[in-house]
Amino acid sequence: MAQNNMHNLLTLIKRLEAATTRLEDIASSTIELPRAVPALSTTIATPSNPSSTASPTPQHPVSAPAPPAPKAAPQEPLPESIEEFDVFISQSVDKYVQASNKLGGLVADQASKVLEGFKQQRRFLLISTKAKKPDITGSEMVVYQELLKPINEALMAVGSIKESNRGSSVFSQLSAVAEGIMVLAWVTVDNRPFKHVEESLGSAQFFGNRVLKEHKDKDADQVEWIQAFYQVFRDLADYVKQYFPNGIPWNAKGQPASEVAKNLESALTAGAAAPPPPPPPPAGGLPPPPPPPGPPPVLQIKDQGTASSKAEGMGAVFSELNKGEGVTRGLRKVDKSEMTHKNPALRAGATVSDRDSSTRGKSPAPVRKPKPESMRLKKPPKKELDGNKWIIENFEKHPEPIEIEAEMSHSLLISRCSQTTIVVKGKANAITVENTQRLSIVIDSLVSTVDVVKSSNFALQVMGTLPTILLDQLDGAQVYLGKDSTATRIFSSKSAGINVNVITSDDDDYKEIPLPGQICSYYDEDKGDMVNEIVDHAG
Repeated sequence: MAQNNMHNLLTLIKRLEAATTRLEDIASSTIELPRAVPALSTTIATPSNPSSTASPTPQHPVSAPAPPAPKAAPQEPLPESIEEFDVFISQSVDKYVQASNKLGGLVADQASKVLEGFKQQRRFLLISTKAKKPDITGSEMVVYQELLKPINEALMAVGSIKESNRGSSVFSQLSAVAEGIMVLAWVTVDNRPFKHVEESLGSAQFFGNRVLKEHKDKDADQVEWIQAFYQVFRDLADYVKQYFPNGIPWNAKGQPASEVAKNLESALTAGAAAPPPPPPPPAGGLPPPPPPPGPPPVLQIKDQGTASSKAEGMGAVFSELNKGEGVTRGLRKVDKSEMTHKNPALRAGATVSDRDSSTRGKSPAPVRKPKPESMRLKKPPKKELDGNKWIIENFEKHPEPIEIEAEMSHSLLISRCSQTTIVVKGKANAITVENTQRLSIVIDSLVSTVDVVKSSNFALQVMGTLPTILLDQLDGAQVYLGKDSTATRIFSSKSAGINVNVITSDDDDYKEIPLPGQICSYYDEDKGDMVNEIVDHAG
């Protein structure tokens, strides 16, 4: 019996030695052990005492391996048009937003709404690459409106900031952005949408050029801001010309737009709601929990007597006056030696304290009247193109007409010119005229308006088309409208002696029509409102 036990023990030792040799060979080889089998990384020592093999060896608990992180779903590559639109936002739009943040206040708030509008437009373009075009004339009109709703909300937010801050010092800046934000509507234009972008730039330049004029050579941040805003339109026009020259093509083989929008929203929600995987537990186990916090501190409030508080301000004055004769009880009699009107030496050395000077309001400074025109220093004539803006000023009795080769993106500022004729060739954007005498302008066509302020004996001839003419504080003006510009709207205020000449026959003869300069107003009891009538003088 003892011999059999010895034989079994020797057999067990040989098997253990063979397993140990095999494990040592595996450990010394160049093949890396699989991490899923941690037991193979431990070395089993050869027992020196045969009797020790009979007793089991205690093993330390091995920490469980960390669960593998879930693999992210492969992201679908973006179309080239969307990638380029992301570049446009990160470069052009962000540059305008950064310039707005330097100015701060309402300008920065409005810029954030503009950025949100372009982000929503990016969402609209991404949906259009995956979805069919909704039937606008049918039942899918509601779907199309829902796709445009976020863009429309950004439009309304930009406009509301301007309308609610009409008295602000940055109203011109807010107006420039509010006029130009309609550029977001290019996605609804089917035929050459880049033209809509260029026209929106012209609308923004009407107020933007005023910002340039007010802050040029004064505030570099304002000039940088308006130029960055203009650059957004130029870069967007190039982008639309390259990728959407004939409007948004949509995807003829795509899914319905409502399903694509729903899938996009669910993907964004899932990406935002997925928490990061928890970190693996440490090898030595979790640390013990922290001790519980101590009792909260007790706030000690000292009692302050209210009797020591005294009335201040006008209440203290009236309370003293209500004392009657006792109001002078605390005053002392002034000795003759302390009276300054009886001692000149005291007057010479006396000084008045300035401690109350900060609380006393200062008298307003007298208003400086501007110098008359004849006493002002005459500056040299100037005619230059600054970016997209022509500046023409200080021309007086120029012998020949001044010709300007204008483009659709160009605007003109004409200032302090006298007895001069200016010819604008081509279709420009807008013209602003101020402080001129006997100035004559001949234009082909304009995109927006001719704005004339504080001028006299002004003359304007339109050969092509012109939507609007604004006349403010004019003393005498002659406006000649061609056959293509008879629908021009004229707005006049604080002006007199304005005549409009219109071609009414095939012989190109002009008919002179004076604009009304006198209005009769009275209250109508039946209508419950004021009635304004033009006064006609028949003689």
